[in-house]
Amino acid sequence: MAEITSILDTDLYKLTMQQAVLRQFPDAVAKYRFTNRSQNMYFTAECVGQFRNTVAKLKDLALTKEERIWLANKCPYLKSDYLDYLEQYRYKPEQVVIKFTPLQGDANRGQVEMTAEGPWIETILWEIPLMALLSETYFRVVDTDWNNEKQVERAYRKGKDLLSVGSTFSEFGTRRRRSFAVQDEVVQGLIHAERDGYGAQTGGKLLGTSNVHLAHKYGLTPIGTIAHEWFMATGAVYGYEGANIRALSLWEQVYPPSEMSGLLICLTDTFSSDAFFREFIHVPEMVKRWRLRQDSGDPVEYVAKAKALYDSLGIDASEKPIVFSDSLNVDKANAIKAACDAAGLKCSFGIGTFLSNDFTKANGTGTSKALNMVIKLSSINQIPCVKISDDIGKNTGEKEVVRYVKEFYRIPSE
Repeated sequence: MAEITSILDTDLYKLTMQQAVLRQFPDAVAKYRFTNRSQNMYFTAECVGQFRNTVAKLKDLALTKEERIWLANKCPYLKSDYLDYLEQYRYKPEQVVIKFTPLQGDANRGQVEMTAEGPWIETILWEIPLMALLSETYFRVVDTDWNNEKQVERAYRKGKDLLSVGSTFSEFGTRRRRSFAVQDEVVQGLIHAERDGYGAQTGGKLLGTSNVHLAHKYGLTPIGTIAHEWFMATGAVYGYEGANIRALSLWEQVYPPSEMSGLLICLTDTFSSDAFFREFIHVPEMVKRWRLRQDSGDPVEYVAKAKALYDSLGIDASEKPIVFSDSLNVDKANAIKAACDAAGLKCSFGIGTFLSNDFTKANGTGTSKALNMVIKLSSINQIPCVKISDDIGKNTGEKEVVRYVKEFYRIPSE
C-alpha cells in the first residue's frame, strides 16, 4: 500500500508558503479542489478505498527533532516560530472529502471528486501528499501494466544528457510520481550522473530537488519558493487591481530581498503572463530583485518577452536566469536552452513527471501514461479563486469568475 513516512515528503514551496500564510493570512479559510485532466484514465472503487486508507494514516506524521535541526540549518529563512508551528502540526484527515463517482453503466470505474477545506495555514500542506498518494495507488491498483526496471540507470542517462549540454536543473517530481521509491531512485541516478563528472566541462549542474525529505536524505538543496495559489488568494482577497505586484510585495515582507534573494522567483502566469508583464514593467526595482519562472505557454515566445522587458529597463538579462518548469523532457529543455543562449539569457529547469513517472508498458511497447491531475485553491474566505494560465487547458475556477478576471485583465476569450 502507498504511504508517506515523513512530513518532509513534500515540496519546499509548501513550507515557504505555509510560513508566509502564518505571517500574512493567519485567519484565512481555504478550500482546495482536485481535478483529473487525464483523458480516459479512470479510478476504481478499490483504488479509491485504498487511497482513503492511506490519507487517514497521515494524521500520525510529525516533524522529528532531527528534521527540525536540519531545516533550521539548511533553510534559515524558516524562522523558529514557524518551525515551532510545524513541529506541532498534524494532518487532519477530516478536512478532506473524497468521493468516488462511477461511470454510467460501470459501477467499478469512475472519477474521484476531492476537496480539502479548513484554515489555510493547515490545509496548504494537503496538496502534495494527496496527489502523490493518489498517483501511487492508481499505479498499484488500476494500471499495473508497466515495467519498473532500471530506474536509477534511466535517470542517470537523462541526467547525463542534461548535464553534458550545460543545463542546470532540479528534480520536481513529487506530486505526480509513480511512487516514492521511484522518485528516490531517480534522485540517486541524477546524483550519480553529476558525480561522474558530466557537467564538469559544460557548467551543467544538478541544483537539488523540490522534495524536502529527499534533499535531507541525500544532502541536496531543497528547491522551491512560491506557487500560483499565493497570487490567486491575493487577487481574491484584495482585488485584481495590481494583484501580481501586491502578491510579490506581501512575499517580500516575509522574505526580505536583502536576506532571501534565492526565494524571489515568481510565476508569471496566474492571470496570464501578458497581464503580469504589463504590471511588472512599472516596478523596475522589483524587476531587478525577482527572477522569472515560466510554467505554461510557448517558452520561446516567453524568452522574447523576458528579453524585451529587461532591455526596456536597461537590465542585464544575463544576470536574470529564467526557470522553466512546464512539462519538460531532455529535448524540450535543450531547445529552450538554445533559445536562451541565442537571446543572451541564462536558464534553469524544474523537471518533474518526465523523471518521476516515465514508464513503458510491461511488454516494452507503448507508454504507461502518468495521471494529468491538479489540486488548486478553489476559494479563500469563501471568495472564489481563479487561475488564468497561458495554456487554455490549465485554466481553473468558476466560469463566471474566470470570465470576470479575463475581462479585467483584457485577456481574449478562446
